[in-house]
Amino acid sequence: MTVKRRPSEVLAESRRRDSRAKREKVLRTVDEMAARGEPVTFAAVAKAAGVSNWLVYAEGVREHIEAARKKQAGRSRREAQAGLSSSTASLQTDLELSKQQITALRAERDQLKASMRRQLGQQLDQVGSADLVARVEELTRQHEELTAERDTLRSQKAELEERLAETEEDLAVARSSLLRMIRAENTSTVGES
Repeated sequence: MTVKRRPSEVLAESRRRDSRAKREKVLRTVDEMAARGEPVTFAAVAKAAGVSNWLVYAEGVREHIEAARKKQAGRSRREAQAGLSSSTASLQTDLELSKQQITALRAERDQLKASMRRQLGQQLDQVGSADLVARVEELTRQHEELTAERDTLRSQKAELEERLAETEEDLAVARSSLLRMIRAENTSTVGES
């Protein structure tokens, strides 16, 4: 024998089922976002799960999101401490050291060129034309080696500058994202009051 339920009971049961389904969807979405390495925020979870902002702040759901956020924050802090990610300051230091090294190498190259000129001048007075041809070929080879080294250093410098620009861009995006998160958090806190 089936018990006949009133329409209000049927509606209440339907709403409870719907609520449970939405909560489960939010929890799955949080886990999926964390697994993919996406930043877990209340707004991002609500959008990805297709639910209202109110639901992500509801008891039982909010705690799950906060735990995922703490876990992500701890992971990025550990990665930075372990040296797995380069900081902007680190990249800038690398670039500055490279610039200093390039400057030192240029100065050394200039000193070597001046020394070679003096020695060549002295040898010209003592050596015949056959020896001069061999010497010119040797100097030409040395010049080509120095030119190749200079080009390599320029290439390394350009790569470092490009990495620095990318890192500065990533930093700007992270700052912007952080500001949006803070604003969203402040807005939601004000809305709850």
